[in-house]
Amino acid sequence: MSQLDMDLFQLTATQISAHLRAGDCRAVDVTRACLDRIERLNPAIHAWVHLSPELALQQAEAADRKLADGKGGTLCGVPVGVKDIFNTADMPTQMGSPIWKDFTPGNDARAVHYLRMADAVLPGKTVTAEFAVHAPGPTRNPHHLEHMPGTSSSGSAAAVAAGMVPLSLGTQTAGSIIRPASYCGVYGFKPSFGLIPRTGMLKTTDSLDTVGFFARDIEDLELLFNVIRVHGVDYPLSHEALNDRARRNKSAGPWRVGLLHGPKWKYAESYAQQALQEFGQRLGKAADIVIEKVEMPENFNRAHDIHATIYDRTLAYYFKEEFVAHTLVSPIMYEIVQRGNQLTVEEYKAALAEQAALARELDEFLDRRFDIIVDLSTGGEAPKGLDSNDRLDNCLIWTLCGVPTINLPVFTGPLGLPFGAQIFSRRYNDYLLLNFARHLRQCGMTKVAPLPPAIH
Repeated sequence: MSQLDMDLFQLTATQISAHLRAGDCRAVDVTRACLDRIERLNPAIHAWVHLSPELALQQAEAADRKLADGKGGTLCGVPVGVKDIFNTADMPTQMGSPIWKDFTPGNDARAVHYLRMADAVLPGKTVTAEFAVHAPGPTRNPHHLEHMPGTSSSGSAAAVAAGMVPLSLGTQTAGSIIRPASYCGVYGFKPSFGLIPRTGMLKTTDSLDTVGFFARDIEDLELLFNVIRVHGVDYPLSHEALNDRARRNKSAGPWRVGLLHGPKWKYAESYAQQALQEFGQRLGKAADIVIEKVEMPENFNRAHDIHATIYDRTLAYYFKEEFVAHTLVSPIMYEIVQRGNQLTVEEYKAALAEQAALARELDEFLDRRFDIIVDLSTGGEAPKGLDSNDRLDNCLIWTLCGVPTINLPVFTGPLGLPFGAQIFSRRYNDYLLLNFARHLRQCGMTKVAPLPPAIH
């Protein structure tokens, strides 16, 4: 038995990997610690919709055999949660809908396949909203069970925040990684659009759906990113950009950082606005950073309307049969499809053109002026009530433009609940963004996300 048994669930993925390869513990020990944690906490938090403990332990045993032979992939023996919109060959994929209850697709999504190739352990599937849209699931915020955990990737965020797994997959079409990461007090990474393949998973909006993930440490973000992103010359645009040293590292001189006010600044709570301003002051005093307050060009005030047109029209297309058959469950799905049905193909195409133009404008704006922009992830801490309405924020703007963004769990609200700052950069400057996050760690401005004190 491992000398780390009592602490394994508290370790980050990077720490777990190091201990496993050093022989300090076994993958079976880690998996059992996570399963015990899930058994104890999930009845209150409801982060998981399906669990396969026996399969997880079999995977862990296989990982231990590979480690004993000096082999094993990047995530060998590391437990990873999977949002229940990714196909899994050996577990149901139900997409938050009773229509698909107990459906097993018989194959793995590409991202899940990459996890298996890296020898990760997959304990089960995490809760999502109905078809990953807006209807809240049963998941509760680990920091306070009466408060919402965020939007459709809430199960994945809560599972990591509660120490049930060190990593989990999520997706973002508007704010479904950054927002739950903010409310649950963990790191959330939405990479550049298209860098993680979407084969074998629920599709809702072709030009917006982005795969991302959650962790409690910055180093874990890059660890998982390297496993599941596309690689090689078959992906020429991303291959060239991600391997461009000038895009991976800042140019000579200090980091050029913008502190953003707007476009939805007025909807943020006053304490959140103050927290970001004070964070900006700390950034200005940190080593090798020059910071400047910034407002986005006027065109970005159109982003929410553009997003709504694309989102509603695409959902109306993909869910037209369920809408006609009246097999959808949540009222919000019917409202969205009804709105989408009223939009013309010409309006949809015009919105796509506006999306492309806005993405180009943001890319040129960042290239001219900033390495990084710092924004609020959410307008404050998680609202009370699982069916509460979120405040308007900027998350969907950066999704619309396809840029990489990371939630940093750096703030605490008046109720003692976490919320975050998000940092973003040019599309395909994902490694630059990760390097900046790492620089903040070196400056003492971020840390490993702590487990909620009430359940520690």
